Parts: sequence; C-alpha cells; structure tokens
Amino acid sequence: MEGEKKSVVLINCAVSMYGNRVRIALARKGVAYEEKPENLAAKSALLLSSNPVHGQVPVLLVGGKPVCESLVILEFIDEAFAGVGEPLLPAGPYERAQARFWASYIDAKLAPCAARVWRSPAGAAAVVEAARDELVAAMRTLEAELGGKRYFGGEVVGYVDVALAPFTAWFATYERFGGFSVAAECPALAAWAARCARENACVAASLPDPEFVYQFACGMRKHFGLDG
Repeated sequence: MEGEKKSVVLINCAVSMYGNRVRIALARKGVAYEEKPENLAAKSALLLSSNPVHGQVPVLLVGGKPVCESLVILEFIDEAFAGVGEPLLPAGPYERAQARFWASYIDAKLAPCAARVWRSPAGAAAVVEAARDELVAAMRTLEAELGGKRYFGGEVVGYVDVALAPFTAWFATYERFGGFSVAAECPALAAWAARCARENACVAASLPDPEFVYQFACGMRKHFGLDG
C-alpha cells in the first residue's frame, strides 16, 4: 500500500468459509495481519461496530477502517496490496468478469444448498435430499468450468480458487449429513480440492480441520434444536 504501513486485522470465525477466503488471500499476498476470533453466538462490540449493516464476519480492518463482505475484501486486498505477491484476479477485463461471475455463482448457488444439507431438522429427509441434489448439481457446474485446468485460475490459484477452497473443509460435513461422496459425484473437483491444499501452503494453513468443522456443525445443530 502507498504511504505508511497500516495495521491489518481480520475479524473472523475459524470455520467461516467466507472469512477463510480472506485468510488465504492475505497468506498468498504475504500480508502480515492479526486475527480476532469471533463468537457468532455472542457477537463482539468490535464486530457490530465494524459491520453494523450485517453484523457478520469477515471484516478486514486496515488502519482501523473496515472493509466488509468477503468477495469485496478479496478485491480490496488485490488492489490495496497490488505490489505484493501474485494478483488474485486475472489481468484482462473479460477474464476478470468471468472470475467475478463464478465467484458470485459459488455464493448464490452452492452456498445456500450446502447450508440446507446440514442445517435441516432431523426427519426432514426430503428437504435434505433436495438440497443434496442441488449441491451436487452446483458442484458439477463448477467442475465443468474447471475443465482440464489445474486451477480455476489456470496454472496457479486465482480469485475463484480462493473463493471456493474454504468450502472444501466442509465437504466431509456435507457428505455425512447428505449421504453422498464428493469424490464419487465430482471426481475432478475433489482432485482440485486435494491439489489446492497439497500444492499451496496459503490454502493448507488457512483452512480448519474437516473433523473440527463437522463437530462445530453438530454443536450448532444441537444449539438450534435441529436433532429433535
């Protein structure tokens, strides 16, 4: 960034797909930051004052100024730290538009049905089945977009990879509650997920353990009385 060095603080929850996008982006850029863990059941005054509109993580504080919404934050990081590390978005305007489209697709199509898979009340088998089918369809659409490329960004991790990679830590949770296998339904996407973590320290170090995520989901279900 131009001018004096500013403090960078990430308000996040360890299992947040959206917050962990920001972790990956900061790690990929090599930007030092402080992380403030957030308890979403009892939101802090810092979170509520930093994101008064939605009261959600993540929030990135740069020099005390908040930037909210994960995809907005990714683009902010790309611009604010343009001289550091590799860019997240591609150089060409068409390619940038395509990357934004697919990142938006992840949030609009994949995320809602993925949430329904593990948040549906016990006994709502039809709801879970419908959500699972929608989730698999969304994953297959993303798999088709990936095609034969190593990453959505081509040969290196890019904006869409960063947007999608945090969901991979939740794959085991979706599988257990949805009764399916990502590897069986979308083998190329499963291979991409493994490659992201295996070949990119910025990804591997930024994601929670899948078993921790599953136990978190079980705890949330209990908290909201979803298991009957």
